[in-house]
Amino acid sequence: MTKLFQALLSGIFFTFILDFFIFLGIKNNYIDFYKIDLYYNILFADHQNIYVYMIVSALLGFIITYINNIKLSLIVVGFLSILSLSTLIAPIGHSLGEMLLMNKNVTYKDSKYTYTGDVYYNGRTKITFYDYELKKTILLNKKDLMK
Repeated sequence: MTKLFQALLSGIFFTFILDFFIFLGIKNNYIDFYKIDLYYNILFADHQNIYVYMIVSALLGFIITYINNIKLSLIVVGFLSILSLSTLIAPIGHSLGEMLLMNKNVTYKDSKYTYTGDVYYNGRTKITFYDYELKKTILLNKKDLMK
């Protein structure tokens, strides 16, 4: 039982570190690039998939605790660390941010206007939106938009 608990805790710990660097790269190279007013904690909390997190935590915990081959454990953890740290490189972090957060060629309507452009970030209450017609980034209130 204690070895299972150790596997779970070590998997959660390593996965948290990997996720921290993934979202840090997205924050530095995508969110800050588009000058979106967003704190790291909100980005991390709103876009963390709990199912993926728990599966990766369980797999990493199993590899670290139960597999007796240290080379294999180091290779897997090292490879995942390099992948997550690679988001700190500007083109990689920006591309990952685009894949996860950007929606291209979207149309929104409110009571007066129709907006067509790219969604840079879909937040809790506001949408950071690049309008093709205005050729600038604007903020749209979600409550004002019609479905």
